[in-house]
Amino acid sequence: LPLEVYYVPDYVSEICEGELLSQIYNVSKTRWTQLSHRRLQNWGGTPHIKGMVEEKLPNWLAEQCSRLASLGLYGGKTPNHVLINEYLPGQGIMPHTDGPLYYPTVCILSLASNLLIDFYRPHNHHHHLQQESISKRSKMADRRVGSLYLKRRSLLIFRSEAYTNYLHGIRDTTNDHIDDKVLNLGPDFYGKDLKRAEARISMTIRVVPKTLNASKLFGKIR
Repeated sequence: LPLEVYYVPDYVSEICEGELLSQIYNVSKTRWTQLSHRRLQNWGGTPHIKGMVEEKLPNWLAEQCSRLASLGLYGGKTPNHVLINEYLPGQGIMPHTDGPLYYPTVCILSLASNLLIDFYRPHNHHHHLQQESISKRSKMADRRVGSLYLKRRSLLIFRSEAYTNYLHGIRDTTNDHIDDKVLNLGPDFYGKDLKRAEARISMTIRVVPKTLNASKLFGKIR
């Protein structure tokens, strides 16, 4: 894996996990957006190339953002955007990068269940190879450089090149197959299939550097 990928088990306590899940599931149903393979809540505003109209985070999210900011992970900034995804067993997300609208650091807090996240080399990683090799190696499975088994209550951090260049994704499966590319599980797990028993919640916590002040913006419109 790229150097700046970090996995922190037991980042939050069971009590904190329960409190966060209670807050997440007790919000208005209109807070949820249903997508084809997951549903999500968007907090803090909608990132846009011209700037995000910033919305104040509720206290239960602001506390988590402040805690991460105190660790110096975001270059002196405090996270102002949280995306909450719910993945049911069998659901995932295609390999992707998070894009240039965010500060190049992301923290992902996993709640309620465990699953595997995969990291992949970018398309141009093998530019020095012959063209015929590029075609073969560009297959997504061949570009997988490593995986991490994200246990509930854990924190995943990736930044710099791991954020900007490498892709990450979650496979659509009800069982995560463990091999020697899963870097935080030992050989005793190799060859095993670990069942995704329950829905998993991820809290993706980021900084949107370019923001707009809503009152000033709407004042100009008037």
